[in-house]
Amino acid sequence: MSPLEQAILAFDRSLRVFALPARATRPYPAESVPDVEMSDASRKTSGGLMRVNHTGEVCAQALYQSQALFAKGSDTRLALDHAAQEEWDHLAWCAQRLKELGDRPSFLNPLWYAGSFLMGAASALAGDQWNMAFLVETERQVESHLDSHMSSLPTEDLRSRAIVETMQKEEAAHADMAESRGAAVMPAPLKLAMQATAKLMTSSAYWV
Repeated sequence: MSPLEQAILAFDRSLRVFALPARATRPYPAESVPDVEMSDASRKTSGGLMRVNHTGEVCAQALYQSQALFAKGSDTRLALDHAAQEEWDHLAWCAQRLKELGDRPSFLNPLWYAGSFLMGAASALAGDQWNMAFLVETERQVESHLDSHMSSLPTEDLRSRAIVETMQKEEAAHADMAESRGAAVMPAPLKLAMQATAKLMTSSAYWV
């Protein structure tokens, strides 16, 4: 597609993130998992954690869209588009689980979406090696974040756990894909800055 067509597609996807409920293209990981009764406290904990995950997937849509839009190589763009589709399923699954828990998405999602789009664009404009480096570091941090959620989710919330476990495996695969495509080594100061930004996002999305 031409740059203009890519820009139109990115704009269309951004509208769909907020204006329409995301619809997954693959089966819901928690479909066959019993939805057991939980205490109000456990339900609140699960809702907060799944809200954080939902915000993370909103950010992923912005990142992958801008990274693909400004990618230097067509092969890189195709790889990003494929990963973005899997992230779209993650977004739909998190939204569905939030609804099941009687909870809501974060009110700050538009802000985080805009910031993520700009960060993704900056990494892509630096060249495909840095585009992939940014993707590797993002996904490795997401892996760690999801691992902490597996420890924090109520033990009885097997449905949320099934979703998070599936997401965790696919985030790791995205990082592996980026490494295999010649990702540069992310400098330590940039890693720390990304970690600080992610910490701000997760702590705010849990409550707001």
